Amino acid sequence: MAYTVDFKTVSTVGLESSPVAPALAGLRANEARYFKNKYDHDFTVEPASSAEATIDWVNRILEEERNIVISSPPLEATAFQVEHIGMAYVFYESGLSINVMYTIDDATKRAVGFKLSEGMEVPEELSGFKFARQKSKLAGTIRGSYFVIKNEY
Repeated sequence: MAYTVDFKTVSTVGLESSPVAPALAGLRANEARYFKNKYDHDFTVEPASSAEATIDWVNRILEEERNIVISSPPLEATAFQVEHIGMAYVFYESGLSINVMYTIDDATKRAVGFKLSEGMEVPEELSGFKFARQKSKLAGTIRGSYFVIKNEY
């Protein structure tokens, strides 16, 4: 069942099996707040079992671009378009969030972003990336990194 993320009252709904569920819920709420404020978009996620096409697309990009296979099971995902930007998010049990920003009309502005919830270690498969820190009222300290997508998907 789809869940519209409430960034005013942070909830761990759908993320309960994560060892860092409150931090991951804060990270998810942080993303929801951003899209509501910038694009007036309600950030709605689905259980991984209902979002296989989105998860497969993200996995394909990770594997083909950087030979990355995420070991943690996905819990939730979403895909949507705001203005001329296709977005996909996958939230993982480990506390990892991966997003794909895929501009429709400008191939130079496409990227994969990684965000680590507070309290989680850097996953082995992402150990080659440098992570910058940012503070969030909803998520505590978020560590993030990204890479630019070179091919068409």
